[in-house]
Amino acid sequence: MSVSSPPVSRSPAAAVAWMLSAVAFFSLMDAGMKLLSAGYPTLQVTMLRGAASLPFVLVWVLATAGPRSLIPVRWGLHLLRGALGMAMIGCFVYALRSLPLSTAYSIYFVAPLLVAALSVPLLGERVGPRRWVAIGVGLIGVLVVLRPGMDGFISLPGLMVLLAATAYAIAAVTVSLLTRTDTPQAMVVWFLLIMAVGAGLLAWPQWQPLQWRHAGLIAGMGLAGALGQIALTRAFQLGQASMIAPLEYTGLVWVIGWDLLLWGVLPDRMTWIGAAIIVASGLYLLHRERVQHARRAGQVDHP
Repeated sequence: MSVSSPPVSRSPAAAVAWMLSAVAFFSLMDAGMKLLSAGYPTLQVTMLRGAASLPFVLVWVLATAGPRSLIPVRWGLHLLRGALGMAMIGCFVYALRSLPLSTAYSIYFVAPLLVAALSVPLLGERVGPRRWVAIGVGLIGVLVVLRPGMDGFISLPGLMVLLAATAYAIAAVTVSLLTRTDTPQAMVVWFLLIMAVGAGLLAWPQWQPLQWRHAGLIAGMGLAGALGQIALTRAFQLGQASMIAPLEYTGLVWVIGWDLLLWGVLPDRMTWIGAAIIVASGLYLLHRERVQHARRAGQVDHP
């Protein structure tokens, strides 16, 4: 049995503010993961990502929706999503050991394009020729960032980000299925818990003792992740997905700032070009989705 929340009135301005906050918090969390990846194994950082956010998220859930909202309905999909989360965060953390945040984000922005492509075989949705062209152009942008064939260069970390984006895209499809039966609170809590437990078990053979000097960093990463999740949930409650989803691309501005502030690096020219291609393709894809949604709504209103 799922627990439904009371209807929330739409507020576009508030939705934009919440989404911008979510992107900022998640970029801060990713900067924390990059800092931790220098001293701890990849799977241990993945475990810390889930475990550090879980207490903050539980406080939010218990203070708002209550414990009944945590009862899962579709265990199989929760387990699949948790496993995909481990793959997603694990691959991303591995890449962050050597890639600037801005480069990793540029490649990761292909995820919305992959979601659209995977919605055809997994959800039976129809993607028109224009959107397929946008997906193809976005993948070209990824190749520009990866630069295969130039002096034989293609980075394993870059490919790991691409794997992370693919895992995210598949997980996003499972979310569309879970929302039919489970609450957002259950999806967030079980995602973090399964990811933390699974990654913790896999990390145990190479576990490094946690250092007290990293306690603040770990807690800050967890708090940023939890606040980002809360803000993201509020954004989608208050605004239309087609309006607020493009704001995710503002994350590139934040991570360029973190790269410059913490590591003293800026994206190179090819990363700028590839990022521009990927973002433009994603924005066009979202535009086409809005057009198709308006067209379907018009057909319903005027049979």
